[in-house]
Amino acid sequence: MREFKKYPNRRLYDIQESCYVTVEDIRKIVLRGETITVHDSKTDKDLTRIVLLQIISEQEGEGHEPILTNRVLEQLVRFYGAPMQNVVSRYIEQSITTFIDHEQRYRSRIQDLAGTEPMAMMRKALDQNMEFWNRLANSTINPPKK
Repeated sequence: MREFKKYPNRRLYDIQESCYVTVEDIRKIVLRGETITVHDSKTDKDLTRIVLLQIISEQEGEGHEPILTNRVLEQLVRFYGAPMQNVVSRYIEQSITTFIDHEQRYRSRIQDLAGTEPMAMMRKALDQNMEFWNRLANSTINPPKK
């Protein structure tokens, strides 16, 4: 886990690397799959969420299509303090986790397919088709006895 301190002058300090960083630097760290924490240098208050929300806001400001549309954000505001707040939070987290799992499996399958030699892939497809037609022909010529 990468730890950062945020100073009153709004500067972010990377504790591990012993240097100041920008919000963009933190975004790149998150993109690499690292988990981060950001704490206020004076109060030690956890500012991680604020920095992550800032990253999302800046991405949308740069023209990226919003993932959290206005309609979704309005609904999220309505859930705060409501009895279902905890359920919604867990549901959203689980949904995103499931989506990421499916995406990783899809990417893996595409890589497996792309890594296959085209002629070998064609041969395998032809073999599977021939096997299907042979089974069909055998079942038509020699139907199962009753």
